[in-house]
Amino acid sequence: MAKPRIDHDRLFKELLSTFFEEFLLLFFPNVYEHIDVHHLSFLSEELFTDVTAGEKHRVDLLVETKMKGEDGLVIVHVEHQSYAQRTFPERMFLYFSRLFQKYRRRILPIAIFSYDEHHDEPSSLVVQFPFLTVLDFRFLTVELRKLPWRAYIRHDNPVAAALLSKMGYNEEEKVEVKKEFLRMLVRLELDEAKQRLLFGFFETYLRLSEEEEAKLRNEVSQMETKEAKQVMELIVSYEQRGMEKGIQQGVKQGMKQGRQKGIEEGKLDVVKRMLAKGYDVDTIHELTGLPVEKIERVKG
Repeated sequence: MAKPRIDHDRLFKELLSTFFEEFLLLFFPNVYEHIDVHHLSFLSEELFTDVTAGEKHRVDLLVETKMKGEDGLVIVHVEHQSYAQRTFPERMFLYFSRLFQKYRRRILPIAIFSYDEHHDEPSSLVVQFPFLTVLDFRFLTVELRKLPWRAYIRHDNPVAAALLSKMGYNEEEKVEVKKEFLRMLVRLELDEAKQRLLFGFFETYLRLSEEEEAKLRNEVSQMETKEAKQVMELIVSYEQRGMEKGIQQGVKQGMKQGRQKGIEEGKLDVVKRMLAKGYDVDTIHELTGLPVEKIERVKG
């Protein structure tokens, strides 16, 4: 069965448009110092035909802002790149020039490289002759895979928390990365909508196996008491949402196969997954509403 396609552009756009100020503060503090963050507005998407590849492409994020102490406007163009492309600097320049042609304002171009492999990405496009440099176009870059994730876990920054999932960790560190993400989420104390955005982003790119989830729960239980309780509550709340979603899917399936049977099958499937993750019978009973006796039978 084919894996569902991930809409990388949508995920990054939601993250950056929600936490744009935090994005600048995290990766480009020198830019942040000069930008008037009280004057931020998001412009409509720009659709260009890429003459180098013959395909249409949307500029990921256009942010209109001001420099502190100035009247003139600045446009920040953030471009998310999820795969290696040899002509990317050329493409960045084409979008820059077309945006400038339309808006006639200063434009700050930023590229985020989020693919899984390590690459040495250029951050400029130079056109020159032995006697003259015609063009020296430069743009800011963030190469996520090259970033040491441990260097970002002390930042109480929601962008840092979400992007841990795309930074330079190895397979053996996945459990620890998620544990630190959850600790950051607890410290941030965000509202439910923003918390759900970060959790959904993180889980899209870093998903643990059932064995790894069990290891995570064990490590959390050994943390300082108050923090362990908060992190565990976070884990349970999101697992419960996943279970409720599974039950709802069982209900929909039940409408085709017999409503009650479908609901029952959906709940039993959830019970099996909860037992595999080490939940006790009483907790499963409380979350699913199934009789203790039935849960005990599934447990065997």
